[in-house]
Amino acid sequence: MPNAQTTEGLPFDPLLPVESLTGAQSLVRSLEAVGVEVVFGIPGGAILPAYDPLMDSPHVRHILVRHEQGAGHAAEGYAVATGKVGVCMATSGPGATNLVTPIADANMDSVPMVAITGQVGAAAIGTDAFQEADITGITIPITKHNYLVTDPADIPRVISEAFHLASTGRPGPVLVDVAKSALTARTSFTWPASVDLPGYRPVTRPHGKQVKEAARMIAAAQRPVLYVGGGVIKADASSELLALADLTGIPAVTTLMARGALPDSHANNLGMPGMHGTVAAVTALQKSDLLITLGARFDDRVTGLLSSFAPEAKVIHADIDPAEIGKNRAVDVPIVGDAKLVIAELTTALEAEFERGRADISAWVAQTHGWRETYPLGYADSDDGTLAPQHVIARIGEIAGPDAIYVAGVGQHQMWSAQFVKYEKPRTWLNSGGLGTMGYAVPAAMGAKVGKPDTVVWAIDGDGCFQMTNQELATCTLNQIPVKIAIINNSSLGMVRQWQTLFYSERYSNTDLNSGDHHGTHAAPIPDFVKLAEAYGCVGLRCDKPEDVDATIEKAMAINDVPVVVDFRVHRDAMVWPMVEAGVSNDAIQYARGVSPTWDREEEGDNESGPEKVIS
Repeated sequence: MPNAQTTEGLPFDPLLPVESLTGAQSLVRSLEAVGVEVVFGIPGGAILPAYDPLMDSPHVRHILVRHEQGAGHAAEGYAVATGKVGVCMATSGPGATNLVTPIADANMDSVPMVAITGQVGAAAIGTDAFQEADITGITIPITKHNYLVTDPADIPRVISEAFHLASTGRPGPVLVDVAKSALTARTSFTWPASVDLPGYRPVTRPHGKQVKEAARMIAAAQRPVLYVGGGVIKADASSELLALADLTGIPAVTTLMARGALPDSHANNLGMPGMHGTVAAVTALQKSDLLITLGARFDDRVTGLLSSFAPEAKVIHADIDPAEIGKNRAVDVPIVGDAKLVIAELTTALEAEFERGRADISAWVAQTHGWRETYPLGYADSDDGTLAPQHVIARIGEIAGPDAIYVAGVGQHQMWSAQFVKYEKPRTWLNSGGLGTMGYAVPAAMGAKVGKPDTVVWAIDGDGCFQMTNQELATCTLNQIPVKIAIINNSSLGMVRQWQTLFYSERYSNTDLNSGDHHGTHAAPIPDFVKLAEAYGCVGLRCDKPEDVDATIEKAMAINDVPVVVDFRVHRDAMVWPMVEAGVSNDAIQYARGVSPTWDREEEGDNESGPEKVIS
């Protein structure tokens, strides 16, 4: 983590004090000392003093974005793709408040990020000065910690602490607000030899007694499920998870934030649970007698009606954040610790426990596999010859392959991307899970590509999401960041339209974006995404015929020197299935519209009367 990062190659020894720098120079030197490679940001009056020495840094690359929200999401994308701390920078007032959304996003999804903002001079704080905003007060509920720096001597210590806090324990965003007067004042630079935060001591190694009790419960369980959350990826614990899954043979589900934590090709991976999860994953949780919960938080989108979630299951809950344990669901065995260590120690304990015997779970495993085979993910081709969005996304995943990084916005395309791309590796799936931020995909893909320049990065975005942050295409072009953008263009706010179809009697109030050719007598769609892409210096492509999908994707894959934007004109009324209506029990899952799984008949041995495997 930051304090353990090497300082080889720095033009100075960070432990040697340096006299008479400005606070701004001290800030840049501190960023170098913690190993920062890139900062996404926009200068402005209060932060401007920092931009002068930043220009001379041989180690910190600054990427000038077109909107501060783009800077924050780019820092998130960089962080999730690399595992390092992402950094964004903005000026005071509106510059800082434009970072609020990505900060909240990072907080919900446990993304290690440091946001550095300028503030008005210390003497002006509290006077409603020009471009003043109490950004530390605003962000208290959505940061892991934040700082207001008015003394330039505090800058090295604060930066060291901020990066330590962001990256250890449960990762999250930390804000450092620096008064302009602290940036311009003279100071000495003294780098702290260590971080001293007496009130911050995250527990990483689990309690041995709890691990042994968990192993005993697992050995006795007849219908266990590995409920895997994003914390496993944050802890870089995928190899440990694979070893646990192989040892136990227990069926596993990977949440939206954990896609890729266990390979989709693994025999016992049942897929994603939740509102739009697979029938097998949702039902396995509901019918289990033990949930082995690893780095997950019992989010409402997974549990449905909480009181009816997994009613017969005991719960083992392992998490780095003790506040999550028991927050939503009562827990039988709590384990506080880093997922990597927890899973490794649990695996060792199970090896010993299994030598003394374990319950036979073969019938349970066979039953979960039967659900997966009877109710697979699927879709129907549209009857009007337009593109099925699921087909487009599946083909992107198949052609780009499991080594690519996939970044989604929020909505239908996000769910289809989670469902129809096969994830074999961690940190290859980026999305806004907890906050559900439209506009996330383009800047996050940009940040991921900066962090992983040799990896293919596809942003799979909706036409609504894309129009919120597409200005960052200019940033990508000018900085030679060749991301690939697939616009799943249904000319609508698709997920909202789906809910209007299902729950509002098809009254489509304000969901028509007029961005596709679904309007008959209407004029040309607005905007023309191909022309927009070209205006930003990108290659613009369009595809509206099923027979052209592969060739269009392959053409985009062949272009690696500039960004590519592909406008896929898809069927407007395609829906995301399966689905559990918000606020109801997961037992009410619908496999397709009006079609519920036939559990009673299955349990009686009649599986042949299930629904068709291809759904609309």
